[in-house]
Amino acid sequence: MAVVNLDEVKPQKEKREQNGQKAIPSTGAPGVRLSGHCPPRELTETLQVSYFTPIQNYPSGSAANPQPDGKPLPKLFTPLQIRGLTLHNRIMLSPLCQYSAENGHHTLWHFQHLGGIVSRGPGLAMVESTAVLPEGRVTPQCSGIWLDSQIEPLKRMTDFAHSQGQKMGIQIGHGGRKASTVAPWLSKGAVATEEVGGWPSDVKAPSAIPYDKEYAVPRAMTTQDIEDFKAAYGAAVKRALKAGFDVIEIHSGHGRLLHQFLSPASNVRTDKYGGSFENRTRLTLEVVELTRAIIPDSMPLFIRISATDWLENTPYEGPSWTVEDSVRLAPLLADRGVDLIDVSSGGLHPAQKIDQVPNYQAPFAMRIKKAVGDRALVSTVGRIVKGKQANDLLEGKDGEPLDLTAVGRMFQKEPGLVWTWAEELGVQIHVANQIRWGFSRDKTIAQK
Repeated sequence: MAVVNLDEVKPQKEKREQNGQKAIPSTGAPGVRLSGHCPPRELTETLQVSYFTPIQNYPSGSAANPQPDGKPLPKLFTPLQIRGLTLHNRIMLSPLCQYSAENGHHTLWHFQHLGGIVSRGPGLAMVESTAVLPEGRVTPQCSGIWLDSQIEPLKRMTDFAHSQGQKMGIQIGHGGRKASTVAPWLSKGAVATEEVGGWPSDVKAPSAIPYDKEYAVPRAMTTQDIEDFKAAYGAAVKRALKAGFDVIEIHSGHGRLLHQFLSPASNVRTDKYGGSFENRTRLTLEVVELTRAIIPDSMPLFIRISATDWLENTPYEGPSWTVEDSVRLAPLLADRGVDLIDVSSGGLHPAQKIDQVPNYQAPFAMRIKKAVGDRALVSTVGRIVKGKQANDLLEGKDGEPLDLTAVGRMFQKEPGLVWTWAEELGVQIHVANQIRWGFSRDKTIAQK
């Protein structure tokens, strides 16, 4: 086995340059350059990291162009341009809460969880729901972005992603009445008391209505609480920019704070933030406006919504948030600069009855897409497990064509899901060099 003396690397590099040999731009390691042909993508933006990492010829997960068989690409593997950002495919890693942060700071668990998926090439990887205030966490171990010290661990991840030619977004939100619980593998909904780092006496929501009898009873937010939340949200967005994210996603679904304001099942306020549809949607629209005003014009803005509370035909007999409400809200979001509406559902009320068949949320996304047309992109998520299934949703085989597929648990099970789906669809893709070289006879991956 050959042994390389790292002390000799810099002199060898200098000797090559003295002899007129062209060197590829630095990978970030002091004094280290890699000689050879220049890969066909720009390198300068992807190599701003403080450690050595080999250059990738193409982003992992991007389709070979042209394909060896000459066939057109299925829509799932075509690029997607959103403002100034280009995604190399239309597969998004959905936000996946890991309940592994330390005082809101990401840990090595987050780095390995995200890094293993990002290096295998979804078009966009979305970081889990990240709280704008400490009391906005669902558990004491949730991700946070209320402190400047939380920027560096996040930036470590975005720097790595960018060094691989990959894109990252962050979902920003507040748990509202679902805050101060323990990690779900310990209990579904048990209150996190002060003894385990919780804050059950400081849980806030639109109204003093608990999620259920097991959760803390929230305090109805005052007008000042709402103003403080908006200020914290704006500060969190600014930190996300410093952390290097490519996309901001506002979390207005899954029973979190903004969803709680939207739904009359959790919002019984009588001020300007409650009552009518216009009042209940006010805070979400204000957050959209303040976020769009902070981020660059070239930066995409996403929002995740729950299309329905799933409370029709249940023992719950009161009013709720419905698909019709979401269809009405969608154009208002588009008018305020939302680029993509990420359509999920449920999470607001324990009486919900969800029929989790394959593609069970896609019909909601299709109705919303029909309402906004070309004014906004629309994605769907939920029980999407096969490449053909995902591609059919984008190509409109069963209704209105969608723009992006979000996938969560399947990536937890299979970090290389992009490759698996490419194989299913007969698409040849690029794979990270460190993985590709061991599959030199595999015709499903591009070998240069």
